[in-house]
Amino acid sequence: MNDLDATDRAILRALSRDATRPAADLGRKLGLSQPAAWRRIRRLREIGALKGRRLDLDAAALGFGVTVFLGVKLANRGRVSLEDFERAVCAIREVQTVEHVLGLHDYRLRVVARDLEDFERVLRRRIMTLPGIGPVEANVLLSEERLPGPL
Repeated sequence: MNDLDATDRAILRALSRDATRPAADLGRKLGLSQPAAWRRIRRLREIGALKGRRLDLDAAALGFGVTVFLGVKLANRGRVSLEDFERAVCAIREVQTVEHVLGLHDYRLRVVARDLEDFERVLRRRIMTLPGIGPVEANVLLSEERLPGPL
């Protein structure tokens, strides 16, 4: 993927800010025709640099006022497969992201809940009953200063 030129990078930056921007608008901004901009966008999709479009929802505005990051260590006994754990944890709708990590924990989860009482219910009834679950460490999100953005 090192064959991206400055125009490709400019397209990626523009689309990461607003994925709904039409190719004609991008082309005008970058000095390309609409067909040339469209071809570059199609090529970026084909090589995997663009993986789709994403809509960011405001969790708090939708009634989810609490975000908790969970560090999950799988239990040593029972030898549950990673796939079984991942399948089960991904089925919990309050779990927004599941990241398999290297370090103190085996997984890092981003969990949203309406409030702390709702989070406790999700933790006790859904997360702590997962196959292979071991020790869990919770960190409540206080504020988010920087959201994921352009690479």
